[in-house]
Amino acid sequence: QVQLVESGGELVQAGDSLRLSCALSGGAVNMYAMAWFRQAPGKEREFVAHIRRTGGHTYYGDSVKGRFGISRDNTKNTLILQMDNLKPEDTAVYYCAASGYVIVSAIATAGSYNYWGQGTQVTVSK
Repeated sequence: QVQLVESGGELVQAGDSLRLSCALSGGAVNMYAMAWFRQAPGKEREFVAHIRRTGGHTYYGDSVKGRFGISRDNTKNTLILQMDNLKPEDTAVYYCAASGYVIVSAIATAGSYNYWGQGTQVTVSK
């Protein structure tokens, strides 16, 4: 059974950087299409970034393009989200998600992913 565990969330100031990790067990991280989503209080879950299972092509939500980077560390079987120039509006619980395959047109849809972590809180102060 695939399990995902996020870590790295904390309270930071606007303009800071933060690196989130998502450890995958029960499989190999490079065998899954993987993504990051986030959810702020009172808001719907929002797509942040996706990395393809093969080829490693990446996609980003409009609000994080140019500031966030998604990658895999195959040696540690971990998904990474590097977040730079953080803004207060980035405050949310961040979730990683995985699926064997996700068509490109559905990468931003939470229902496309079979496995989810428990989330890690990121808070950005002004």
